[in-house]
Amino acid sequence: MNDNAELTGVGAPPMANGELIFEAPWQGRAFGMARALCEAEMFTWDEFRQLLISNIAIWEQQHGEALYPYYDIFFQTLSMLLASKDLCADHELVAREAEFAARPHGHDH
Repeated sequence: MNDNAELTGVGAPPMANGELIFEAPWQGRAFGMARALCEAEMFTWDEFRQLLISNIAIWEQQHGEALYPYYDIFFQTLSMLLASKDLCADHELVAREAEFAARPHGHDH
């Protein structure tokens, strides 16, 4: 999984000129975590991608033609996969998210 060929097609992340686009630091971190967990063989990239495509389809059914929030759905997908494989429970993710949100301005990680 070392090339960007797996980052094309349905469910592909936002890209420009072959580079990933992140609007906020957390998006790049979530993407990096998913790739690292895949490389650690916690799940396959195709397994993640298929769930992501399914979650995007659900969002589109609920919201129509509006542009979907890719990384919000990406993070939701990662959370679902971590919970389904007993790698990290939802409440643990929520607690960590709250910790990071409570940090003073200037701490983006």
